[in-house]
This record gives sequence, C-alpha cells and structure tokens, in this order.
Amino acid sequence: MKMIYQQLLAFFLVIGCTILLLGFSFSRMSKTFVYDQTWHNLEKYSDSLIQQSLTISSKNKAKVTFDEEKLKNSEALLENQAVHFTVFSPQDQVIYPNNGVAPRITQKDWEHLRRNQIVRKVNNKNFKLSNGKTRPAMIEVLKPYYYKKKLVAAVTVGAFISDVNSNVKRINRDLLKALFVALLISMFISYFIARRLNRRISKLRSAANQVSNGNYKIRLKPGGKDEIGELIVDFNHMTQSLQQANNEIQRQEERRQEFLANAAHEMRTPLTTISGILEGIKYDVIPQESRAKSIDLMSSETQRLIRLVNENLDYEKIRSNSIQLDKRHFNAAKVLENVIDQLDSKAEESQDKLVLNAPKDLSIYADYDRFVQIVFNIVTNAIQFTDQGTITVTGERGYNETIIKVADTGIGMSEDQQKNIFERYYKADASRRTGKYGESGLGLAIVHQLVKSHGGKISVSSKLGEGTTFTVIIPDATAAEKEQENH
Repeated sequence: MKMIYQQLLAFFLVIGCTILLLGFSFSRMSKTFVYDQTWHNLEKYSDSLIQQSLTISSKNKAKVTFDEEKLKNSEALLENQAVHFTVFSPQDQVIYPNNGVAPRITQKDWEHLRRNQIVRKVNNKNFKLSNGKTRPAMIEVLKPYYYKKKLVAAVTVGAFISDVNSNVKRINRDLLKALFVALLISMFISYFIARRLNRRISKLRSAANQVSNGNYKIRLKPGGKDEIGELIVDFNHMTQSLQQANNEIQRQEERRQEFLANAAHEMRTPLTTISGILEGIKYDVIPQESRAKSIDLMSSETQRLIRLVNENLDYEKIRSNSIQLDKRHFNAAKVLENVIDQLDSKAEESQDKLVLNAPKDLSIYADYDRFVQIVFNIVTNAIQFTDQGTITVTGERGYNETIIKVADTGIGMSEDQQKNIFERYYKADASRRTGKYGESGLGLAIVHQLVKSHGGKISVSSKLGEGTTFTVIIPDATAAEKEQENH
C-alpha cells in the first residue's frame, strides 16, 4: 500500500473515531440538557399555577384553599403547550382536576416531598389507570408547597415524553449533519496534508535515486520545521559530504596515477641503466678502466630504487599505525648537527648554506630514528627548492614541548600548494620531479604522519619568492608514558 493511502487511512480512522466519540458525547449532553430544561420549565409552570390559584382565608389565616376557576384557566393554557398538572392535598387526595387520570404519588415520593425535596421523574412506558384509561409516558416534576412551615399541597406537572424526545431527535439530527460536514472537511484537509507529505517524500526518494546513480551535486530546497524538513537538511549535508569525498577520491586517484607514472619513469631509468651496464659487462663491451665507475653507477641506481620502494612501504605502515615508536629522552641538538653534516655536501651542490641555531642541550621525547627521518626529510625538501640561499634549522624548548623550525629562502609556495603539501604523491614544483631526493613526493607526507604519531603538530608558512618555514612541535612525555619509561 502506498504511503499516501496509509496516511489517509490513519487520518480517517483517527478522525472517524473522534467524531463518533464526540457525537455520542454531544448526544448524551443534548438529551440531558433537554430533560433538565424541561424539568426547569415544568417547575416554573408549577410555581405560576400555585401563585395564581392559592387563596388564604381572611378570617382564618391558617386555612389555605385553591381557586378552582383559576385552576381551570391555567389548565386550558397549559394544555395548549401539552403540559398537564394535578394538585394533591397533603393527605394524598386529588384537589384538581377530578377526571380520574391523575398520576399516582408513591410512598417514597411523599417522603421526599415532606422533606421539601423536588422529585423529577421519567416514565418511559404508558400505563393503565384504575378507571381503565391509559396514561401516556411522561416526564414529570413533583413539587411540594409550604405555608408557615406546613405542607399545604403537592403539584405534579408533566409533559409527554414523546414531545421531549422529538426535540432531542431534532437536536441529534442537526448535530449529525454538522458532524458529517466536519468529517467531509477533515477528510478533504487530510487528503491535502497527506498529499503534501507524500510529495516531499517523493522528492527525497527521487533525489536519493540520483545520489545512488552518482549525482552528488543534487540539493533539495529546505522547507518546513518538521521532521521531513530536518531530514532534507541532513540529506543536503550528506550529499555535500559525499561530493567532497568523491572529489577527494578523484583527486587522490589523479595523484595515484601521476605517482605511478612518475614511479614507472623513475624506476625505468635506473633499471635501464643497470640493464645496460650488466649487458656491457656480460659481453665485455665496457673497458676494464671504466668498470669500477659503471659498478658505482649501478649501485647508486639500485639504492635509488630501494629508497623509492622503502618510502612507499614506510608511508603505508605509518598511515595504518602499524609501526611501533620507541619513545625516549635524548638530545635533539646532536641529531640536528648530524643531519646538517650529512646534507652539507648536497647543500653545496645548490650553493646553499646550512645554519643551526639551537642550544647544546635540547631535550626531546621521541623515537630517535623517526625523529632523524622527520628532520632529514624537511631539510632535504628545503635544499631541493632553494638555490644559492640559506636554510636555517632552529631548535628550542616550549611549554612542555620541543619546537623545531626549518626556514629557507627558496622559491616559496602559493596558498594552494601549502594546503596540499602534506598530501601523498603531491609535488609543489612539477619541474623538480626527478633527482636523488625528490622521486616519490612522499617525503613530507611521511613527515606529517610521523609527527601525528608522536602526538605533535606540523605547520607551514610560505610566500612565493620569499621562502618557506616548517614548524614541528613534539610534546613531552605524558604521565602514563613517564611511568612506562621508568619501568
């Protein structure tokens, strides 16, 4: 069953049950109201009847009589309104009218009357009187009247219950018409509400199908502050995230393909060189005096291939947190000196000057080998992109941390390049894809992952043509690490 029909069915059931309950309640209320109003009117008729017909003797003021002529006049008036009355004496004798159709007052009713209580009665059945006549079903009021705290009369005033029930039926018919009209209107409104909800859900469904087909650019217009409106907002956030993820996947795929092309090129060159040298040695083409130089070249190209493979393996291990860091305290200043000594000859090739600014004792808490790798890669990167400049390596202590800065006066980077510099396979300068220290584009990506593994931070600031500064912050040992180190 479609959702719109389910919603309509639910609406109709709720509305139908509500209208039935309301109809039943109002029907009971209307009947009670009509009966109460009838009893109230009958009491008024009774009071008016007694006021007009009651006569007090001027000689004996304790004696109370009723004017029969006035009672007849009242009877004629009330008969026009289908109202009948009977006046009883305190001794249960009929004072008026003596036509043999007077109702009977029960002993229990007299007990209430003598306590000055009004009795309301509903006789739903016709019954035969002692004279053989039939008295129709009536609704009645029995009311006592006192004079000087003495019961002088009891009056029963009644109306045909058929007349009262006809009024109730008329009210119920009008109520039924109103409820039927309300049902039609509510069904009409329910249909449009269900249709609107279904239309919004259909739009969501259509948009979800487009997303499943790869269209992540689709966005729905937010509308309403209900759950569907919130769902649309969440859907837009989802598609936005999917689009960003898809863009990132495409970008990484482009980088991967670019890297594979570069790696294939870089690997093909040394493999071709090695293959050529081996062929030359095999067929004794290379002169004896050149063989030592050829073997050195072959060794250099082999190391280049090993470095390319190792960098990829290192990155995957670091990224998947499968490496174990052997953190300990040591003097970072000595590491910085050693790295500068190792790379000094490489810097001289580009006519660069390496400068170290650090205290003799610079404490750091890190994995020794990985820290060497971090500094080596950053300084190598600075040498690669600096010609005839200065590369300054600075070490200092911060608050519970060690700060290493590598600043160069090289070509610098744009804002776009700074955003991507730590990404895998990325190279800031496409013209420098080859060379001993720049084959893979993984160096800074590895640095970034290693710094994160140490719980540290790395940042870069740069301006085109002015140079670049890398800042690495390595935190000191935590309480747990200190305790583990002591053990």
